[in-house]
Amino acid sequence: MATTVLVIGSGFGGQLAAMTLLRRGLDVTILERRDFMGGTWCQNSYPGAAVDVPSPLYSIASEPWPWTQMYADQAELSAYTEHVIDTHRLRERTVLGAEVVAAEWDGEQWCVRTRDGAEHRARFLVNATGPLSSPVVPDFPGLADFAGAAFHTNGWDHGVDLAGARVAVVGSGASAAQVVPAIQPQVGALHVFQRTPHWVLPRHDHVFTPWQRRLLRLRPLQRALRTAIYWRLETRVIGFKHSRWLLRRVAQRAALRHIEAQVPDPVLRAQVTPDYTLGCKRVILSDTLYPALAAPNTTLHDRHDGIDHFDATGVVTASGEHLDLDVVVFSTGYDATDGLVAHDVRGRDGVRLADVWHDFPRAYLGTTVPGFPNFFVVTGPNTGIGHTSAIFVIESQMEYLVRAIGAVADTPGARIEVTAEAEEAYTSMIHREMEGTVWHDGGCTSWYQSRSGRVVAMFPGFSFSFRRLARRFHPEHHTISTADERIPA
Repeated sequence: MATTVLVIGSGFGGQLAAMTLLRRGLDVTILERRDFMGGTWCQNSYPGAAVDVPSPLYSIASEPWPWTQMYADQAELSAYTEHVIDTHRLRERTVLGAEVVAAEWDGEQWCVRTRDGAEHRARFLVNATGPLSSPVVPDFPGLADFAGAAFHTNGWDHGVDLAGARVAVVGSGASAAQVVPAIQPQVGALHVFQRTPHWVLPRHDHVFTPWQRRLLRLRPLQRALRTAIYWRLETRVIGFKHSRWLLRRVAQRAALRHIEAQVPDPVLRAQVTPDYTLGCKRVILSDTLYPALAAPNTTLHDRHDGIDHFDATGVVTASGEHLDLDVVVFSTGYDATDGLVAHDVRGRDGVRLADVWHDFPRAYLGTTVPGFPNFFVVTGPNTGIGHTSAIFVIESQMEYLVRAIGAVADTPGARIEVTAEAEEAYTSMIHREMEGTVWHDGGCTSWYQSRSGRVVAMFPGFSFSFRRLARRFHPEHHTISTADERIPA
């Protein structure tokens, strides 16, 4: 089966890649491993799931939506995702149940194999599986012996009745901060296992009234609100990168006041107060997490009393206490750095992407890698953003993607590949700029870092800086050639 462009993944990254390239007049096929489209916000249906970036900004610029609240919940985000898919007729271009296991460049095109044995061929390959697609469950001793229900937030089991149940939530990051308040009122006993506390700020959500929603249907007002939110959030980079004093003086002080106002117990207050600079780990926005942790039916287990092992009826903690459990919810994150591309990818001369990324994942503009012609990664290394909408960054990557593919699309058999020198210069700049940021020197270990210790998830600067870099296509940074000869760039 041949096409011009294969896109792996149907979340926002895959949708934007397909929309962008279809406008360019290219033939596009999307491969989706699940039996439904939509990515994160169609997959993550756990209780309390919601976005933590204001919805008017956390949306595709060309696809506004009459949001019901400032921070949309999963149901509304799923509806928005379906709207985008249907508006652009992406379903008819998607193969469902197509889990990619390998992709290989044969010298002329990409050959992609799926778990069901099918083979797809394309001139260009866009990997848009996203960093939050491979959930991680730690290999706890005895976990296989546990007789109760156990699942990751990424695959919430809605058939499990939590009413009156004895539940453990393992993890205390962004998903746990939404799950815990959502289920705490209905469960009998709730045990939360926290390895490291996160900084939490008030959410400041707002439900739009019917007349406000009517006004926001007007494109000029929608753009004005989106712009105002963008620039307000962009100021956070000043603290994250340029002024640790300002970060502590303003944001961290507000977070400490939030703890003092919502956590009266001094022991619990000490447990939930981080010992690193705000922003080093993902900042959580919640008005309900601390009250849920302080509830009579909730017990917080910090790193001094973590899980030692599981048995058939529950867990034994590090202190030796046995906890009888009916349900275990793993909110233990994703392989978002070293496992950024989970399937085997082989480029020119059979070089494996996993080998190129052995030390740490790296890519020019976080998008393309030397030795891998006509291959692009959406939300690749160092494209994460800790202060604004990830969709803005994906849209910025599309600025580069359409120019790079456009440079060779009209020449039969032509291929484009970033030079090793350009990628090395870009990656060196990224990690040089990362020094001194809160993600690098904030005093914590986070999922932003690879096994090497390098911060490979975040872009070290303003999001408009990344967009400017992506827009300025440099032919001299690339090799453009056919199978037989090099074409002057």
